[in-house]
Amino acid sequence: MRFVFPPLRRSRNPLARVLSVVAGLAVLGVLLVFGVVVIGVMFAGGMIFLAVRQWKLARGGGRPAPQPSAARAPHEPKVLEGEFVVIRERQPVHH
Repeated sequence: MRFVFPPLRRSRNPLARVLSVVAGLAVLGVLLVFGVVVIGVMFAGGMIFLAVRQWKLARGGGRPAPQPSAARAPHEPKVLEGEFVVIRERQPVHH
């Protein structure tokens, strides 16, 4: 099953064609302005967020630095264990 749009019938009236082109350009202009406004608001919000964060860090309101403790156990890295097979390009691999 195939979905096909009906054929578009363009108006023969030149005034109707001009008005449809102007209406299309107006819609595109509104969408463009809306997009620019959204980008501007997001940029301004991000800058305000960064400024407030820097201000808090400069005042010392950030997270306190962790204090080293001698009683703590030494940090052991997390190890990922598994089985690995070395594959060479010239030899076929059989599993």
